[in-house]
Amino acid sequence: MRPAELADVETIAELRAMVMRPDLERLGRFDEHRVRQRLRDSFSPQHTSVISADGAFAGCVTLRPAEDGQWLEHFYLARGIQGRGLGSAVLRTVLYRTDADGVLVRLNVLQGSAARRLYERHGFTVEVQDPIDIYMVRLPGAGALGT
Repeated sequence: MRPAELADVETIAELRAMVMRPDLERLGRFDEHRVRQRLRDSFSPQHTSVISADGAFAGCVTLRPAEDGQWLEHFYLARGIQGRGLGSAVLRTVLYRTDADGVLVRLNVLQGSAARRLYERHGFTVEVQDPIDIYMVRLPGAGALGT
């Protein structure tokens, strides 16, 4: 992983559109422009890491400070990279840092997203949900980081 730069925004916006499209379409929420613009509007390179695999861009993850902990956002991996353990490795790295700082981590995931299982394996639990989003929280040290 490397720190993100402002120049990464369009590459990440394209990845977001590609990765989220199936879930957003299933929920009747896909909009070709909005899916990219939401990333552009909230992109914070100072809190984002770019993920590389085999020397190529593979994804990104954002850990943004919040009033009561951190928000895990914009965690996307290219489709061809998913399912190989990279997401778990990145999540372990991020959570190791938040555990060391003793802070909780929040995130939201779309209803029906396969990513929910990854988060649950790493100690996240459902805090609240609606027909579109599931909001999850992880207390410091919750869940096994070795999975």
